[in-house]
Amino acid sequence: MVRSGGEPMPTEAAHLRERFLQGEPVARGGVRGSILDSWRRCRSLGLSPDQADLPFHDDFDPDGRIVRAAAPVLDRLQARYSGTEINISVADATGTVLLRRFGEASLAARLPAFQRVPGFMFAERFAGTNGIGLALADRRFIRVHGAEHFAERSQQNACVALPVRDPLSGRIEGVLCFGYPRAADSPALGIVLRRAVRAVERRLLGESSARERALLRAYLATGADTADGPRRGVALDEPALGLRPRDRALLLERAAELLSRGQRAAVAVTLSDGRRVTLVSRPMASASGVAGLAVEVVVPGPAAPDGPGGTGAAGAAVPHRSDALPEFATAPTVLAAVSRLARLTAATPPRPAPAVPAATGGAATDGRRTGPPPSDRTGPTGRAGPATPPPSTRGLLLVGEPHVGAYAVAARRRLELLSEVGARIGTTLDVRRTVEELAETAVPRFADYVTVDLPEPVLRGEESADPLADLVRTVVHGIRDDLPFTPVGQRIVFGPTAPQVRCLTTGRAELEPDLKVAAGWLAQDPEHTGRLLAHVHSLIAVPLLARGVVLGVVGFYRAQDPAPFGDDDRSLAQELVSRAALSTDNARRYTRERGMVLALQRRLLPHGLPDQDAVEVAHRYLPAESDVGGDWYDVIPLSGARIGLLVGDVVGHGMLSAATMGRLRTAARSFAELDFPPDEVLGHLDNLVGRLDRDDPDGEGVGIIGATCLYVIYDPTEQRCVMARAGHPPPALVRPDGTVSYPELPAGPPLGLGGLPFDAVEIDVPPDSGLVLFTDGLIEDRHRDVDLVLDQLCGALADHPERSPEETCEAILDSVAPAHPSDDIALLVARTHALDPARIAAWDLPPDPALVGEIRARATRQLADWGLEDTAFAVELILSELVTNAIRHGSGPVRVRLLHHRSLICEVSDSSSTAPHLRQAGSHDEGGRGLFLVAQLARSWGTRHLPEGKVIWAECGLDAA
Repeated sequence: MVRSGGEPMPTEAAHLRERFLQGEPVARGGVRGSILDSWRRCRSLGLSPDQADLPFHDDFDPDGRIVRAAAPVLDRLQARYSGTEINISVADATGTVLLRRFGEASLAARLPAFQRVPGFMFAERFAGTNGIGLALADRRFIRVHGAEHFAERSQQNACVALPVRDPLSGRIEGVLCFGYPRAADSPALGIVLRRAVRAVERRLLGESSARERALLRAYLATGADTADGPRRGVALDEPALGLRPRDRALLLERAAELLSRGQRAAVAVTLSDGRRVTLVSRPMASASGVAGLAVEVVVPGPAAPDGPGGTGAAGAAVPHRSDALPEFATAPTVLAAVSRLARLTAATPPRPAPAVPAATGGAATDGRRTGPPPSDRTGPTGRAGPATPPPSTRGLLLVGEPHVGAYAVAARRRLELLSEVGARIGTTLDVRRTVEELAETAVPRFADYVTVDLPEPVLRGEESADPLADLVRTVVHGIRDDLPFTPVGQRIVFGPTAPQVRCLTTGRAELEPDLKVAAGWLAQDPEHTGRLLAHVHSLIAVPLLARGVVLGVVGFYRAQDPAPFGDDDRSLAQELVSRAALSTDNARRYTRERGMVLALQRRLLPHGLPDQDAVEVAHRYLPAESDVGGDWYDVIPLSGARIGLLVGDVVGHGMLSAATMGRLRTAARSFAELDFPPDEVLGHLDNLVGRLDRDDPDGEGVGIIGATCLYVIYDPTEQRCVMARAGHPPPALVRPDGTVSYPELPAGPPLGLGGLPFDAVEIDVPPDSGLVLFTDGLIEDRHRDVDLVLDQLCGALADHPERSPEETCEAILDSVAPAHPSDDIALLVARTHALDPARIAAWDLPPDPALVGEIRARATRQLADWGLEDTAFAVELILSELVTNAIRHGSGPVRVRLLHHRSLICEVSDSSSTAPHLRQAGSHDEGGRGLFLVAQLARSWGTRHLPEGKVIWAECGLDAA
């Protein structure tokens, strides 16, 4: 049972607390996550719920900033809650209570004696789960009710607490806490608490402003000591320089840097118009003891008419001092430069002069001054000379305390870092590389070491069902490589109180400013964390979240910088990781989609090669690094022991190209198995691509730009190739003697343009020759010349023509393929073989039906010579029907051929283009049963058209009876 606000009821919280103290598991659904995390930390610290004593110390500042700012606010709160049982406390950033007010005076008597005076500590590591300690641990608004307290003494109480921050630095200065009986809980207390904290923070800001005003008064009071007279009317933001906005920003930026250094220093700054000015900072103190610095800008006066080294109004040489200071000088080297600058800009003794009003912008100038005797002047070469310096403009640019300048510099650097993150992170679509870029950007400008842990499914492009269960150390990057961090590739298991677990659970960055007292971090692996403590001292753990998906956790560690991480650093870390998370999620999604496309692509490619003896084949498919395209290859057994070799490339990348590739490959195989010649196959594919383009409902006719294809048919009985291409690179032909050439094939238009014919070329290919078919991804690259790559391919093939196709594939990919392919590569390498002439029998005969019996007899004798007597009966019937049909329905001479291959192939050819068709003969028909008989006796049969005539073929198994 829970309250309407989502908090457990007191009885349920007490029950869960008892279960927790007895060691039983407690889920976050029953108790709030922040409370459960605090309980776990308390248990890891060895705290007892019965512990009553709290540490006390008296070395705090009773008049510190937080005390001065909070005291009036607490007085008003005490008056508001007069007569109630509310007590109001203010603690510093260590949890030490400094101020306490009671709505009812008698409440103080109920407290232990040591809690009635300032100095006792309520930090979580001493007092367990409580408002002050948990507000400091979680660094946010906290409400603790009844049994949610870890200590027994607080079970009847409730409290709300909120950190108080310095408005300038964002650093936590203390905590304001309201304590009250459990029954007095009210949502209004949280509203009053927030308003009171804002009032304290405004007073902290007012104190800073008062200190700066005191420094300004001190600066103006010392203005009469210079020859320029009192600095009356000096503007704080800009001297009378006529500055452009970017020059003003540049000066203020460099002035903040000088202020942050906290010492006497100077810097020369070149403005956008070429003028060079000097910024000088000098320490100062107010009458009330506020120490700070004033940053002045000094602009050398105009040069004499004769230029540097010429003569001025008094006819003396004017030394040119615009480069008297180095680009950045600090004490003690700056002292000499400042001294020289003072001699150039100050007059001793001063001479009465009329008051000069401040120019526009508020800077005071003095156009007349009397210089020191000539012996006191030194020129650029150090020699004395009677020089009178030109007048100069000098004005106050900035005044303040060093830490204020440090805040300004830190804020600017944070903005620069965020800007750099946008430029450096996400340059690739690789998950691992993206988080590496985050680590490289953060080190050393923000952190000394960065670790990134990602679930294994995220690295594969998927979402993780349980990120805590499968985290893997993905990145370790830092200023050194020898720290004992868990190495990359090892599985990471964080303890339940580790800040990494808390940040993944809450979705917020978790800050551990001091790892020596971070109980949750220390408890996860005492031995390992103990070794790390010798090197690192502060941690921010940030969840890598994007679009509601948990991608991992990032750890930022500080080692060299003695200052721990603060809340501003936590906010910056959260922003850094948030920006990187979007790029990481984009990379993850791309990895998933690329994996899906690649799986589809590989699924649509051949899974094995057919058994055949015409060629020895090896193949490779190499996807592009950036995306998957539509390259394919195929090896197709054809009639007459021939083999078809196909490579193709669908234009474009992604799922559409892969799917289109699958459709084209299926269609190409179907057309090829119909025994169409290469040019006709390409013609049919061209029509198909055009239809796919026109029928695309989303592309409006432009969804598929086209495709390229190369089709080669090799006949081992004649050792000849017929090939045609459609906008595809020609194959490479490697002859047995090592000669490499690219056959001159008509290029043909790419598939999909329509209306243009394709031409086939027939060439002789000796046995043991090599045919290398490839897609354009092998040779085309924007960083390489195609002709040079083709020459390189020739060299790789000619070096070792005796290599097997597998070895040739490896050699081509190693020596010719680009290191980072931007397009897919499909590679098909074939070594040709010839069919033994002794396994070929052919007879030519005139179209005379009386010769059918003679052909059967010759075939029977040939089968006996081959040892295939068992097939004689089936072959006799098949040849009788085929020869009879050729003589009766064909024309011209008839040719009969038997091929003893993996099967027995019977071929009958004539000069007629009329092809027979299988049909079901009626019961009263006298003919029409011959082809039906052939189909029953043969394993397969078909018609192959020739340029002049046709071939009817039938294939029988060698075990046919």
